[in-house]
Amino acid sequence: MDRLQGRWVQRSFEEDGEADRPDTHGAQGAVMKVSGCTFHVALPEGATLLEGSFRLDEARYPKCIDWMDAIGDDAGQTIPAIYELDGDFFRFAAADPNMERPEGFAGGQGITIRSFSRA
Repeated sequence: MDRLQGRWVQRSFEEDGEADRPDTHGAQGAVMKVSGCTFHVALPEGATLLEGSFRLDEARYPKCIDWMDAIGDDAGQTIPAIYELDGDFFRFAAADPNMERPEGFAGGQGITIRSFSRA
């Protein structure tokens, strides 16, 4: 949890198996700030795109993260995901709400993959 804290810049995005699609919840260069168990995603100029909370399960393999958006289309729903955190690199693969948690980073229908580097 401590290693995830701070500011992260989005570097890549894939949704439904397609890289760099139009993205309503992020953007190339968007900044995600993690503080405790909360996150805030904003465009570089400051406009908020998304915010909410998360829960980690580091004991499972792959490591699991559940996102809970506070605003937007998925507000109030649990978004099951897996993640990797290696130094200044963070990525996650998230399933649409009500789908099974991804087992890997292969992508596909209903899966969103984002990668970040530490800002």
